[in-house]
Amino acid sequence: MIRIGDLATRAGVSVRALRYYEEQGLLYATRSASGQRHYPEAAVDRVRLFQQLYAAGLSSRTIATLLPCVDANEPDEESTALLVSERDRIDRQIEDLIATRDRLTAVIGSSKQECRHPSVPQKTSRTTGQPAHV
Repeated sequence: MIRIGDLATRAGVSVRALRYYEEQGLLYATRSASGQRHYPEAAVDRVRLFQQLYAAGLSSRTIATLLPCVDANEPDEESTALLVSERDRIDRQIEDLIATRDRLTAVIGSSKQECRHPSVPQKTSRTTGQPAHV
């Protein structure tokens, strides 16, 4: 069993995040006689899973809905549909990110000048009218 501070450190989250997961019914702890939270070793991987799912855009409610089938490794028909829907949404998100990256790469590749912020006026030489080197 590990204590809340150790779990937070090992999973790379704050203690506050762990308390939030408990409030949402995603994570459970036993209590010592003095009231300290204790978690099983498996909680480290579980919290990392939460972080991945949150980063992918899943809500606490969706995660809570899916956890029983994730734990059982046997989703029912409704859960399977939700899993497929979320996977497809993530695939679209990945495609959008790749398209954005490719556009940025194209801009970088075709740029022959330094990128300048459009709201910052460029200084020019009074004699030549060319950009001044600062």
